[in-house]
Amino acid sequence: MEDKIKYEMEFPIHVSPSLLYQYISTPSGMSEWYADNVNSRGEFFTFIWEGSEEKAKLLSKKSPERIKFKWLEDAETDYYFELRIQVDEITKDVSLMVTDFAEEDEVDEGKMLWENMISNLKQILGSS
Repeated sequence: MEDKIKYEMEFPIHVSPSLLYQYISTPSGMSEWYADNVNSRGEFFTFIWEGSEEKAKLLSKKSPERIKFKWLEDAETDYYFELRIQVDEITKDVSLMVTDFAEEDEVDEGKMLWENMISNLKQILGSS
């Protein structure tokens, strides 16, 4: 299997970190922008898109800063995806930092997917 490449993206979002955290860390919040439906049972989350399901394990969670998941299909690897809220100490600007992995020929596609999903999230939050 080809090694995946780690990539990070930053999305400025004009909303309070605590509100943003609700949308990145709860099944109901993630169902509004990340997947069609999200269910959780303990540390396991099921993400549903147009009938297909992907399961992930919650690796870590720190309120109101970050949440980190590992897809179960990547269980034997170091791959994960993380959503981290970053607040600039001086300006108080809020950004959502996304860390993810993709195969070399799929990085651009992965980034576009995140851009679309974060755009949906911004619309829901009323953030430009």
